[in-house]
Parts: sequence; structure tokens; C-alpha cells
Amino acid sequence: MKKTVTENANMIAQVFAQYSQDQRAPQLISDLIAQIRPPKPDQTEIAVKAIHALCYVLNTDVGKARLLREAILQLLSEYKPISLFVIARHSVFTGFFVEMRRRIAHKILPEAVDTSYLIDLFALFFTKTTDELWVSAVSDDVWAELIAAIRFGVAGADVTNVCQHNLLAAAQVLSYRIAALGLEPELLRNHPELEQHSSPFIMQQAELAEFLTAQSSVDVEADIKHIVVMLDQCNEIVAKIRRNSAQVGTSIQLTQLLQRMLQQIARLETLLNILDSLQQGVAPHTEIVQLFKALVYSECHKNDLHEHWQENIEIMALRVTENASRTGGHYITENRGEYFALMRSALGAGVIIGVMAMIKIMLGNQQLAPLTEAIVFSLNYGLGFILIHILHFTVATKQPAMTAATIAASIDAADAKSKEMDNLVAMIAKAMRSQFVAIFGNVLLAIPTAMLIAWTTLHFTGQHFITDQKAHILLTDIDPIHSGALFYAAIAGVCLFLSGLIAGYHDNLAVYNKIPQRLRAVKWLQKLLGISRLDRVATYVENNLGALAGNFYFGCLLGAMSAIGILFGLAFDIRHVAFSSAFLGFALVGLDFMLSWQAIAFALLGVALIGFVNLAVSFGLALYVAMKSRKVKFKQWRFLMKNLASRLNQHPAEFVMPPKKPD
Repeated sequence: MKKTVTENANMIAQVFAQYSQDQRAPQLISDLIAQIRPPKPDQTEIAVKAIHALCYVLNTDVGKARLLREAILQLLSEYKPISLFVIARHSVFTGFFVEMRRRIAHKILPEAVDTSYLIDLFALFFTKTTDELWVSAVSDDVWAELIAAIRFGVAGADVTNVCQHNLLAAAQVLSYRIAALGLEPELLRNHPELEQHSSPFIMQQAELAEFLTAQSSVDVEADIKHIVVMLDQCNEIVAKIRRNSAQVGTSIQLTQLLQRMLQQIARLETLLNILDSLQQGVAPHTEIVQLFKALVYSECHKNDLHEHWQENIEIMALRVTENASRTGGHYITENRGEYFALMRSALGAGVIIGVMAMIKIMLGNQQLAPLTEAIVFSLNYGLGFILIHILHFTVATKQPAMTAATIAASIDAADAKSKEMDNLVAMIAKAMRSQFVAIFGNVLLAIPTAMLIAWTTLHFTGQHFITDQKAHILLTDIDPIHSGALFYAAIAGVCLFLSGLIAGYHDNLAVYNKIPQRLRAVKWLQKLLGISRLDRVATYVENNLGALAGNFYFGCLLGAMSAIGILFGLAFDIRHVAFSSAFLGFALVGLDFMLSWQAIAFALLGVALIGFVNLAVSFGLALYVAMKSRKVKFKQWRFLMKNLASRLNQHPAEFVMPPKKPD
């Protein structure tokens, strides 16, 4: 039930009356905030009406305004406020995983409250994690109106000087912290110019020291402009390091360091602007409101795991997907020459996959223990995929994790309204036809290779490579209706997505940790291989470490999935389109082709659906992560589908075969 302004004013007046005789500042502030807080965080208009009612009470009753003013100034002067001012979005000077553990622990068992510190009292004022929503939603003008109604200008000089002194002390603490961060080895490694020239991280502290000296001197005019210039230079360096990380890589430690620096610099600028306005006799209502909202946000999100992951992993994900997108460009065909080259590459992979399927069946016949079986299956898959990569062949299902990043890279994250929709649709069309020809190439030779192996075994041994029973099992495994084939295909799609992230991570690792340069410096490798051959090896590692790691770990994920299912008693397995097609070839020869055409057609449909699920899951997950890492809030899916359908209707052949001339 919504309250009128009069009802709100009466209830607020009762809060003041209750505490007019007993000056308990924290309790007064807590009760007033509870009175302003709306029943639901999205009911901003209720909060606005309550604030207007409070302003009415303060403007019509000087005594109540004095009571609230003295309570707030008492909090800012007597309750150790410095620790509250220096907390920037609750950023602490610990590592990523240490902070994650802290947040988890404090979610389970909250911190002990020390009421002598204002930062702890803040937790008693804003008791709900949703308070940040309505506080931020209330416009700055409304909060500024409340500040004006409190009339801090008529407060005594003694208490206001104490408050300013606390602000200065907080600014000094922040300045020291920024200077210390500017000397971190991780930062100096990524920006060595800081050691060659005057570091703005150090200079801002020196400028602040001069500002503090001027504050205490009547004859010297204090000016924050020089400090602001130094802080702007600090921000420029952080932005440059972030941009360079696309070429030189990044790490969780560096990402966390840069995140903390930006937060501390922003908070110091806010405090300095407030101090400068107070010095000039101007009421800093806007700056105070911004600081207040930031402090409430910090309090409400201090144990927020999602925010912690999002802020720190976002840049890492961007680096990973950018590395993947550079690889993904090789999987998207622009013209018919590239199209048929990709098909030939996929045909070569189909032969190797047929052999890998043969080895898997042979290993499965050994009745090994689950763990041993998982290890040998993983080695078969992993080493086979590495061989495919070394021979420059293509596995169709490796494409989505790479092409999705390339598609996301083609989208401008700055403005959703200015998306180049036609370019995006064209890119998707190119990716789809590349996917089609790669799958076609894999399957086209995987089935004949498997059949040739099975026929050769029968010819030379007189026995089928697999028994009738095993053949029926293989056909049942790819049945899209009566088995879990499509669910298992989705699990394989998740493995494909993870392998794409792993590949990008290792590419980033190779660049950031300078692995090629370190390999070239290994003395025993120089003696063993020679400098020129070692240089070629290091260059190959630099360009292929991510792909090799992604392929190997992809094989490990596929090989270990059934063992994980056995370990936890879950229905876990994988279905991969290329291997499923090879198993179909073995089953056909094993049954001497004694199948109806309907059964063969149904088996081919199962293979096709498995391939579709493989691609859809891995592509969807990779595209989601790639777009999230670029902060793309793409809300025009309906518009995209409309354009895509229009392109498909007008030029359907483009989704299967490139035009004769380049696009």
C-alpha cells in the first residue's frame, strides 16, 4: 500500500521524536533509512516520495534538521570513517582466489560487527543486498535536495574541520596505495617505461603531499589540478596495458592488479573533488551523492561472487576469445578456393578418425578397468587430434569454438544500435557453409575408411572386425530416439566448447609468459637441436601451443567422460559426429549390409542429428562467452533472425557453397 507524503512525513516525525531526547546517531540513521526503503527494490517512486517527505520535515522543522545534521557529522567524525572512504567497491589487496574464498566464507558466516567503525555501521544501515538498486535508481537531484535540506553549511567549524581532516587522511591512504601498486613487478614488467621515466603513480603522491601542505598553510593556495593530471596519466597507462594484453597476453594477477588500480584512482579523484569544492566554499552535492551511491554499492556487493568473477574473468575471457578468433579465421571460407581446400583438409581428417575409431573399438574389447580405459581412450583421442592438427587437417566440430569468437569479434560492442547486421549475417552464412563442408569431408571418408578396415580384416582373417552383437550396439548408440545419443552429443558439444577456451588460454599463456623466448634460451636444447632448429621449434610452439593443448585436452575430455559417469553413477557418455559415422561404417560391414534401406537412412539421420547437436551446443556456448567478454548486450535477436531468414530466402546457395566470385 502506497503512502501519501503526509503519512510519510508523520512517520518520519515520529522517528525524530523517539530519538530527540537520546542522541544515538547510528540508530537514528538506521531507522530513517528503514523508513525510506521501499517494500520492493524496483519501487523507486515510493523511495522518492519518502525522501521528499523527509525533506519537507527538515525544511519545516529546524530542530529536526539540526538533529539529523549532528547525527551525520557525529558518524563522520567519531566513528572512524577512513576505512569506509578508502574501500572502492570492497576491493581488498589480496589475490583473486583469496578474495573468492573470503566472499564464500563471509556468505556462510558473516563478519563480526565493530560499531566503532563506520564501515561496519554501514552494514547495519543497509541490511539488504538489494538496497543498492533503489539507492542508485533515485536520481542525483533528489539526493542533492535532501543534502541541501540538512543544511550542513550552518554546522560548527570544529566538527566540519574534523570531517575534512578524515577525508584528507583517506585521500592520503589511497595515494600511498596507488603509489605502491605502481611499483608492483607485474606492472613494471608490462610497462617498463615506468622505470625509465618519472612514474605518475609516484608523482601523484608527491603532488598530494604538496596539496596537504598547502591545506595547512594560509599563504599557499592548494590546487588539485596537478594531482588530477597525474591520475589521468595513471589511467592512461592502465588502459594501454589492457590494450597491449591482446598482443602480449594477460594473467589473473595482472587483471586483478589493474582492476584494483582503476578502483582506487576513481575513489581518490572523488575525494579530491569533494575537498576542492569545500575549499572553494562550493557545496559538493553531486560528488557527495556519487560517493554515497558507490559506498552503498560496495556494501551490498561486498560478498557478491558473481560480480567478483565477472569483473576479473571478463578481460581474461576477452584475451582467450581473441586468441581463438585469430585461429577461427582459418575455419571460415571466403571463396571457392578456400572452400575446397577446407574440404580436402576435412577429408584427410576423416581417414585418421576412421583409424582412431578402429583403435577405440580394439581398446574397448580389452575389458580394462574404468580408470585405465579412460586413460587409454584419452590418449587415443588426444594424440589422434594432435596428429590431425600437425598434418593440417580439420575436424569439423573443432570449428564452432573458433568461428563463434570470430563472429563476436566482428560486432562493435560500443553501440547496439549501430551493429553491422548485414556483415554479421554474411559472417554467419560463411561459417555455416564452412561447417557444412567440413562435416561432409569428415563423414565422407570416415565411413569408407572404417568399411575398408573392416573389409580388410575380414579378407585376411576370415572374421569380422566386430561381432553382430557389437554392430547392433553401435547402431543403437547412434539411435536418436531410443538412446541418449543426442544428450551425449550435447556433452560432447560442451567438451568442444571447453577445448576452445583451453586453446585460447594456452595461446595467451605462450605469449604472456614468453615461452618461445624462454625455449630459445635453454642451453641443453641449443646443444641438442642447434640454434636454427630450436628457433623453428620455438616459433612452432608460439603459433601452435594453444591448438595442440586444445586438441589434446579435447581428447582427454572425450575419453574420460564415460569413466566420470561410472564414478558418479551418472548417464555420462559422448557422441561425436565423425566417430559415430565411422562406427556406422564398421557396423554395416559387421552385419554384411543386411539392413533395410530404411534402417540405413535412420542411422544416417542419427549421425546428422548428432553432428547438429555437437555444433549447436559448442557454437552457442562459445558465441555467448565471446559476446559476454566484449560486453555485448545484443537484444536484437529477432532482428537478426529476420535478416538471416531473408538472406536464406534470397541466397540459399550461399549457406552451402560460396559464390563464384569473392564476397
